[in-house]
Amino acid sequence: MRNSNANWLQSWVHADQTMTADETVLWDRLAQSRRAPLEPSWLGEMYSPGLSIDLRRALCEKLGMLAEAGWPVINELLQTHGLQEELILSAGLCHQPEARDWLLNQLDCDTTADAHGLALMEALSCWGAEVPEHVVIRCLEHPAQQHRLAGLQLLTFRSHTLTDDALLKLCETALNDFRAPVVIAAIRLLQRRDGSALAERIASLCDSTSDSIAEAAFRALGCIATPASQRCLLELSQTLKNNTRRDMACEQLAQQFRH
Repeated sequence: MRNSNANWLQSWVHADQTMTADETVLWDRLAQSRRAPLEPSWLGEMYSPGLSIDLRRALCEKLGMLAEAGWPVINELLQTHGLQEELILSAGLCHQPEARDWLLNQLDCDTTADAHGLALMEALSCWGAEVPEHVVIRCLEHPAQQHRLAGLQLLTFRSHTLTDDALLKLCETALNDFRAPVVIAAIRLLQRRDGSALAERIASLCDSTSDSIAEAAFRALGCIATPASQRCLLELSQTLKNNTRRDMACEQLAQQFRH
């Protein structure tokens, strides 16, 4: 194993000495990792911020997949090269408690959180239920679309611990967002529950100026399939001024009664 990695290291050094960082050598080695597993130390030695972004991500993904064996190398690379996005994401991928604590500590640093907040949130997504609520709220209230989507992803893992009212309160900023992807993501989170208040809030979006948001809201009410959601659909089918929207309400009602 070590001889194999050593040979590839020698090939890489030789390529570097000729002033042509032959990344093909590294890609070929990564492609053979199933037949010849990679040593975490070798992956760490091969990583460099000067490599192409795709190759850096591939190396870091391999490191993250090594779990407990990968984290010490990832941590060392972070100390050496700073908070590179691919290294942050590999810290989440390794799924080690020490990595989780490191990620949370970075979020407590305002300077780091501002510069790398999105990558930190994405890396923490696998620990969604363990991420402190104030971190989730900060992400949901961030003005950037990707931050809010990441916050909703984190909220998905802890929603089962919340009451309908608490969940709705946390989702309200996203539901009022002017960007359809954020609103739709919040709708899809709420549709997993069957509370009356949630159905009514989703129903209020069926008259949205955005067709995609309205369509997602109608489908959500159809998925909930409770007396409360059926009541909302019936009311919408009778009160909406838009003929197409009324037809959508009727269609969802008809599907529920067919089933």
